[in-house]
Amino acid sequence: MYSQWFRVDRESQKLDWSDLMNTSDKQEFTITAYTENHVGLLHRITIIFTKRKINIESLTTSESETEGIHRFTIAVTETLDQVIKVVKQIEKQVEVLKADYYTKKEVVQQELALYKISTKSLTNGLEIERIVREHNARFLTIEEHFVVIEKSGFRRETKALFDELKPYGINEFVRSGRIAVSRQRDGIGKDVEKLLAEAEA
Repeated sequence: MYSQWFRVDRESQKLDWSDLMNTSDKQEFTITAYTENHVGLLHRITIIFTKRKINIESLTTSESETEGIHRFTIAVTETLDQVIKVVKQIEKQVEVLKADYYTKKEVVQQELALYKISTKSLTNGLEIERIVREHNARFLTIEEHFVVIEKSGFRRETKALFDELKPYGINEFVRSGRIAVSRQRDGIGKDVEKLLAEAEA
């Protein structure tokens, strides 16, 4: 519906080029895409990565700040050249309004992890409390037979807590995909809103 109106020039991208001197080096990127919510789009986007043999480290979808528009957040470790090609392919999808990529310095990012531990393993409750406190985590729920600990942060931080809790026995562990917002003042969301308004005018 709106996609035909919406192709922003890649030259408007503001990158920290000091990180990108060698475009053949792999590094961490966050790719975001603002889309209409259509069935089958997720599959077509993942196929773009599969064809180029690029591993998706995490993928999250959610509502965006613009009503009726959804946002994909995709984490990859790849070369700049490959990421640019992927973003261009994503933008060719009819339902995609805008796709962009960011280096790790250009976004504020977090992940959420949950750790389920049996209460039988908690013979030293004070030690577990110390670990949770030192990692800035929290007890999400305490049940008769288990506790669930919640930790948000970078992947290395959730992994560090996992390593400390592992000797106590982790019954279940799950980590969310990356969520991220641009460090730019407005981000591309404002561009989306502006161009949608122009399309409807």
